[in-house]
Amino acid sequence: MSDFRLGDIIDDHCIKCRRITNHAIVSIVNTEPAKVRCRTCYHDHDYRHEIAPPTKKELKKMELFNQVLASATPPGLEEEAATPEIAVEPAKKPKARGKKA
Repeated sequence: MSDFRLGDIIDDHCIKCRRITNHAIVSIVNTEPAKVRCRTCYHDHDYRHEIAPPTKKELKKMELFNQVLASATPPGLEEEAATPEIAVEPAKKPKARGKKA
């Protein structure tokens, strides 16, 4: 459906209502809705294509993960990590345990 007009009703995620509700198109850019108005709480916001924004908790987890990832691989070790040398030691046989006679 590419023929949007001002005032058409579409579904989108409302931040204030915290759910997908009916929205009226308020502005259009390049034949796509740019701004919409929730018909439940009348809040205007950008059109989100029915996708909920990440929560603050998710953003914090993502930030912490990126910090750990950056500290795990120092900048100079990337080349060495690509071609690691593996030293293989021969397997040792376990000593046999038996009853002493």
